[in-house]
Amino acid sequence: MGRKSLKEARQKEIIKVFYKLAKKEGLENTSIAKIAKEMDINPSLIIHYFQTREDLTYGLIDYILDKYQLIYKVTGKKQTDPQTGLLETIDNIFSKKWNTLFDDGLFYSCYSLSFREPKIKDLYKKILDSLRSLLSAKIEECRKEGLLDIDDPDQIADSIFVLVDGAYFYLSLVTDKIEYEQKLVRYKQQAIDMLNLTTVASV
Repeated sequence: MGRKSLKEARQKEIIKVFYKLAKKEGLENTSIAKIAKEMDINPSLIIHYFQTREDLTYGLIDYILDKYQLIYKVTGKKQTDPQTGLLETIDNIFSKKWNTLFDDGLFYSCYSLSFREPKIKDLYKKILDSLRSLLSAKIEECRKEGLLDIDDPDQIADSIFVLVDGAYFYLSLVTDKIEYEQKLVRYKQQAIDMLNLTTVASV
């Protein structure tokens, strides 16, 4: 048990350095040798935990999934008030908080590999399904409390994330900060409109 925990901790440490370097230098330019140099360890130690660079990439995508899920964390009253918690989640998704959790360039670099690597495609499917499932659960909780007038939480969650995926791909091309903020606010309001809230609490 102790050895497994130590191995997982060491793997996570390596993945974090991989993420940091790949974010700075690009995924394609980040090698096991560079990671080892950054950590001041022998490359063979990294190979001990990850046999190939592909295994490292798989670990990186799992790490991205963990960071994505942080967007669902709410605090205080918002933990016990389903509607306020849901609205904060929507606000987090359509805000700079979302962008600070991961690097867009690195995300899309990994995503491009999904067209050639079936395992990476499966991992990305896992990420997107997980995000939809978590949002659907929050929507369902509000529906049960009579706060939402909708029939299918899964469909609404899916539609919101179709909006999210398209929005962030487009916004990654927008360089004007004012235009970026205006469009982000507009997209967020579209997501809130999809929820058909019976009452609206401030976020």
